[in-house]
Amino acid sequence: MTSLQFPDGFLWGAATAAYQIEGAVAEDGRGPSIWDTFSHTPGKVGRGDTGDIACDHYHRWRDDFGLLQDLGMGSYRFSVAWSRVLPEGTGAVNQAGLDHYERQVDDLLERGIVPMLTLYHWDLPQALQETGGWANRDTAQHFADYSRIVHERLGDRIPYWLTLNEPYCSAFVAYVEGRHAPGIVDRGLAVQSLHHLLLGHGLAVEGLRADGVTGQVGITCNLTSPHPASDRPEDVAAWKRLDLYENRMFLDPLFRGEYPEDARAYWAYDTDFSFVRDGDLATISTPIDYFGVNYYERHLVEADPADPERGWRRVPDPEPTAVGIGVHPEGLQEMLERVHTEYTPLPIVVTETGIALHDYVDPSGEVHDDERVAFYDGHIRAAHRAIENGVPLIGFFPWSLMDNFEWAWGYGFRFGMYYVDYATQARIPKRSAQWIAQVTRANGLPAAPVPAPLAPPLPAEAP
Repeated sequence: MTSLQFPDGFLWGAATAAYQIEGAVAEDGRGPSIWDTFSHTPGKVGRGDTGDIACDHYHRWRDDFGLLQDLGMGSYRFSVAWSRVLPEGTGAVNQAGLDHYERQVDDLLERGIVPMLTLYHWDLPQALQETGGWANRDTAQHFADYSRIVHERLGDRIPYWLTLNEPYCSAFVAYVEGRHAPGIVDRGLAVQSLHHLLLGHGLAVEGLRADGVTGQVGITCNLTSPHPASDRPEDVAAWKRLDLYENRMFLDPLFRGEYPEDARAYWAYDTDFSFVRDGDLATISTPIDYFGVNYYERHLVEADPADPERGWRRVPDPEPTAVGIGVHPEGLQEMLERVHTEYTPLPIVVTETGIALHDYVDPSGEVHDDERVAFYDGHIRAAHRAIENGVPLIGFFPWSLMDNFEWAWGYGFRFGMYYVDYATQARIPKRSAQWIAQVTRANGLPAAPVPAPLAPPLPAEAP
């Protein structure tokens, strides 16, 4: 018996990204990306990990697609590696790269699994970075050209397209914090890169439309649900600044055709926005068909005494996960309802949400990730509440199908429903895989919520 049923045709899927799982970085004509360069730069990635081999999905994808069937997934969200298709980012097309993704798409369709293709998941061709990367306006047009090349080969078989994954990370984590490739710390370039990312999205949508795209076209943004830590004016002001930084800098141009009114003042020390040309915001706000949302964080925000004009501080969560953030399913509901109420009536897909754990295989050969089961249960229930409140949510894609290269964290944290033994490339289903397979096949949830397990902290020192 289930107590919560999802709408007929609801998309249950799993999500991955090319650089995180494929490996085979120098095979079949693939050119280097900024993540190849970044991960091979000492000190940039945990323990010097790289995506050179990762999950070896490039050679094992057929078996991995079998895992999707085992999970009862009706859809699969994956990304194309730009530098497999255009090794230099532009110019000569590498047909072997397109052939690879064509084989994957055809195989998914034969299995009855709906492909959801992400055109850009952070792996910019290194050749384009050498001419300025996303800070160079030309990269936006190169991205649109690349999108049309992929569409020319696969357009008749892709029901769902996503242009960009998380422009917040490509612009701000990369250029404000320097934690992601290309690892440049320059706030002015961060905003300029964001604009060109969004411009590239708009140009790609226009190009796909011009080429007669039959699938639905959208974009995925990672959004948060921040709240002021108190009603003190300084905390409320800090919350508004963080909301600008994490949410409104993306939602406003995409759906309102303008940057937020407080954006220029916030970034005044960094840029004058002179890179915004006439017509850019109309292109950026070109209508899309659906909107992808990645959700990981709900947090309290307080003023930062060290920077009262531009700063904020996220209040540490009392029960942080391995990566230092809390588990707050209610934030997913809040954020979905906000997007629907304030920004767009379009269909929405939860294209990512997940939890990092220090998973291990126990002596019986099992992976008891009960915390992940409770996480998914809570977030799926939150998504259902949003549907009940009128949000046109049409899909839910946990991150991730399997453990993988987690960017600057390397292989130190695990998000997958399948445990990957990187030395042998064995895939071992975790309890979360077994649990979610029941949910997808029932298109609903059990009557009682899954309680969060009590996980005592590890001792400060091993005995």
